Amino acid sequence: MVTLADVMNAPVEIPLWLVVILVGVLLWFVLMRLLVPSVRWFFQSRANRVIDELNRRLKLELPQFALTKRRVLVDRLAYDPAVIAAVQAHCRETGEPRGVAMARVERYAREIVPSFNAYVYFRLGTWICKRIARALYRMRLGYADEDGLAHIGTHASVVFVMNHRSNMDYVLVAYLALYRAALSYAVGEWARIWPLQQLISAMGAYFVRRGSGNPLYRRVLERYVQMSVEGGVTQAIYPEGGLSRDGRLQPPKLGLLDYMVKAFDPHGERDLVFIPVGINYDRTLEDRSLLLSLDPGAVRRGPVRGLGTALAFTTRNAWQMLRGRWHRFGHACANFGSPISMRAWLAENDVDLRAMERDARFVETRKLADHLMQSVAKVIPVLPVSLISTALLARGDAAPTRAELRADIDALITQLAAKGAPLYVPGRNWDYAVELGLGTLTLRRVVELHDGRLHISAGQQPLLAYYANSIAHHFAAPQGQAALAPELRPAGA
Repeated sequence: MVTLADVMNAPVEIPLWLVVILVGVLLWFVLMRLLVPSVRWFFQSRANRVIDELNRRLKLELPQFALTKRRVLVDRLAYDPAVIAAVQAHCRETGEPRGVAMARVERYAREIVPSFNAYVYFRLGTWICKRIARALYRMRLGYADEDGLAHIGTHASVVFVMNHRSNMDYVLVAYLALYRAALSYAVGEWARIWPLQQLISAMGAYFVRRGSGNPLYRRVLERYVQMSVEGGVTQAIYPEGGLSRDGRLQPPKLGLLDYMVKAFDPHGERDLVFIPVGINYDRTLEDRSLLLSLDPGAVRRGPVRGLGTALAFTTRNAWQMLRGRWHRFGHACANFGSPISMRAWLAENDVDLRAMERDARFVETRKLADHLMQSVAKVIPVLPVSLISTALLARGDAAPTRAELRADIDALITQLAAKGAPLYVPGRNWDYAVELGLGTLTLRRVVELHDGRLHISAGQQPLLAYYANSIAHHFAAPQGQAALAPELRPAGA
């Protein structure tokens, strides 16, 4: 006979799968209710301290827009009146249900809006930038119009406008602008891979589907750009739209720039200020790949082969570092030019872009874009490798001695100095600068020394032209005058 006591004292068997589920639920509860809030509070408190410190130190304070929770910004963008109007027009035109279109808009908004974190940007991000930049280059700020930068209004929206030489531009300008502002870039879809996507988004960059012809997507992107500019977020844009493949400045594209200026109110609280930034390198990491893309007969590399080439390049340089035979890639230099006020530019040209039809607005925006690119061109630094490349190409097939090359470079320097070109002289000694530049070219076997004369290695003329092209615009004469160096030939050569 089984008594009640026997039943109460009998062991209870629980299936293993049920134990696993119960333990998992318990761990999830502990994680979500105890650990996650504690970790979130830890990083939020540190981020708040970083924000307070930065607002005391930065030239341009972090705006509230950048500090707003991402979920709020996503909702604000998705349900912006202009976006809703675009959704309604899209539904009338295509017959697509409104709920489906709104779901797509919300997906676009989540894709575009970054998750800026001041702690990640100014602690982790800048640490990574410093390590990479200093490891690869001798990083230099050649020139900055400090007086002009100091007079930018505290409530102005600032846009850094730059030429695009390399993907290192992001690192270089973020590093050199570290104590001025937190920059927000437009980044292509190439960076949407884990964990790079999360890091880039936390640093305030927003992802863009370049070349997208989807009107609904373009409207969402346009409104985000306008909202961030109106909110005072410091922007950084490349009007060329992509890397220069031949080394020359490319004609500006109007996409992001038009988004920024088409709704600008010259009588509003915030001015829109553009800061031209000129960038140059003694060695661009992607130079050979960029030149290869210009060769119609070249074999195109697929993603796998491209990744293999990048890994081989990284491995080779890492091995040289371990053996103590590695040299940095020369100088990387940026100049910050004089600020350009959008409010003043509109008054000078007597236009209001808000009241214009698309075609007429594009004409005026093109004028602004050309003016900005001319300002960028003026501050692109002249570096040793660019000068040496110019001098060597000017001699054609003649191989100069070091003394003859030095005389040619002196002639080029005289011409450039007369035009006010921004010459960067490492160590303030041109003899030292020329030796550094020659060292970079000879290590890469672009230039070879035979019988006391400097010869351009076979097949390396396009590479030298790539670097000479980066400063070719400095030799251009004002309209109506003869060019100083139409064929890159220095005086007296």
